Amino acid sequence: MSNNNNSPTTVNQETTTSREVSITLPTDQSPQTSPGSSSSPSPRPSGGSPARRTATGLSGKHSIFRGIRLRNGKWVSEIREPRKTTRIWLGTYPVPEMAAAAYDVAALALKGPDAVLNFPGLALTYVAPVSNSAADIRAAASRAAEMKQPDQGGDEKVLEPVQPGKEEELEEVSCNSCSLEFMDEEAMLNMPTLLTEMAEGMLMSPPRMMIHPTMEDDSPENHEGDNLWSYK
Repeated sequence: MSNNNNSPTTVNQETTTSREVSITLPTDQSPQTSPGSSSSPSPRPSGGSPARRTATGLSGKHSIFRGIRLRNGKWVSEIREPRKTTRIWLGTYPVPEMAAAAYDVAALALKGPDAVLNFPGLALTYVAPVSNSAADIRAAASRAAEMKQPDQGGDEKVLEPVQPGKEEELEEVSCNSCSLEFMDEEAMLNMPTLLTEMAEGMLMSPPRMMIHPTMEDDSPENHEGDNLWSYK
């Protein structure tokens, strides 16, 4: 009988223990099963921080364009000189596209055709600086930035830069076309010789008119014979 009384108690203890385990297990695993809940800790940043992946990160650099950064609401373009610690300031622009175009011109001048550009398709349209001095590079960068200047409607202006000496070639071509349309009549007709011949021709007497012998002539000289043989 004692064995029968102890067995239900043991079963009840095991049941209570199993219930406690079933209740406590979900609470221990809850942080792993619900990582997206509000009480879960924020995930660790991988790579760069989210702010640096935006267009204007913590340092002000643009996430797409190279060589530009945001400062006081405007975009500053600058480039580091090769094998030096100094930088060349290329200007401050209202939109990032203008600053990026300015950087491209400076990169081509300092690094050559292998430079990584923001707008590779516009490389041939840029006007190269006169020299690699900071002033000449800055002037060429400013001209390139004007090509990306947006108009009042928000669209970018597409300007065709005029290459040095191009205007003189256009003027020369236009002058050549004008000279082809002009006709020098004096040279074609040899006017001096023609006028001389006309003057000489006016001084000459006209040629004598030849009378055909069969034509009748009623002049008195032709009727002298008839007068001699006439009868009175």
